[in-house]
Amino acid sequence: MGGVAVFMGTRVPFQSLLDYLGGECVPRKFKNNLGSHLCSTVPDEGLAGTKNGESLIAAERLGFELFVTIDQGIVYRQNLSGRKIAILVLQPKTSRLVDLLVLAPECLAQMRSINAGELRIVSS
Repeated sequence: MGGVAVFMGTRVPFQSLLDYLGGECVPRKFKNNLGSHLCSTVPDEGLAGTKNGESLIAAERLGFELFVTIDQGIVYRQNLSGRKIAILVLQPKTSRLVDLLVLAPECLAQMRSINAGELRIVSS
């Protein structure tokens, strides 16, 4: 993913938001607000119950280019140098879906320019 990333038609894995937002339908509702990007949740990929580090490694092995999470601690736990995947950390005001959806436009904007090995934060 060197240079400027183009995500049209690629698979974008989403860290499961179940523990934070309380329902399996929530990640699906959020990913439906990301335009034409092909998105997949951690449970969709059969990785439910894995920690962010394990999910991130698995997503990279599966060829995903971007990992989106609301886990604020991932900033301190992951070294992305030499990685083929990027991370977007979402920081909604609260863990309610309505506050998460406010971040969707900026998430889309960041997806257009983020590069492999980068970590960016999208906050409200």
